Amino acid sequence: MTGTETTTVGPVVPVVDDVDTGEFFAAAARGELAVRQCAGCRADLHLPRECCPHCGELSRTWRTVTPRGTLYSWTVVEHQVHPAHPTPYTVVLVELDEAPTVRLLGHLDGRPSLTIGQPMVVEFVDVEGVRLPHWRPAAEEESDHE
Repeated sequence: MTGTETTTVGPVVPVVDDVDTGEFFAAAARGELAVRQCAGCRADLHLPRECCPHCGELSRTWRTVTPRGTLYSWTVVEHQVHPAHPTPYTVVLVELDEAPTVRLLGHLDGRPSLTIGQPMVVEFVDVEGVRLPHWRPAAEEESDHE
């Protein structure tokens, strides 16, 4: 490059066939949210890993969970660090309703009005051919979950 050319940078997409996280993305492709679980003691393993830190069992068991959670925390990003992510955007940390030891990150455009403990729901979106779970605040009728 001579310094006058520009390159187009697309969205950052995950590796979807990794041995430890591949089933998370396979489930997302089916429109499901899945978490890794120990086959021995049934503890949820997040971040997904081969060996359970609780009992030492080696397993690759996954379970589907309801794609709902509550907002645990968030931050608004004001400084653009990647061309595919214009600012401002909000990074959310969501605690899963059916797996409260699991918290997943999400991305919302802009600066939405949020409250800790607010119900959140997953919607699946396609990004560069990869289906990914994206969190959004639940509508009032969606937040009446058990």
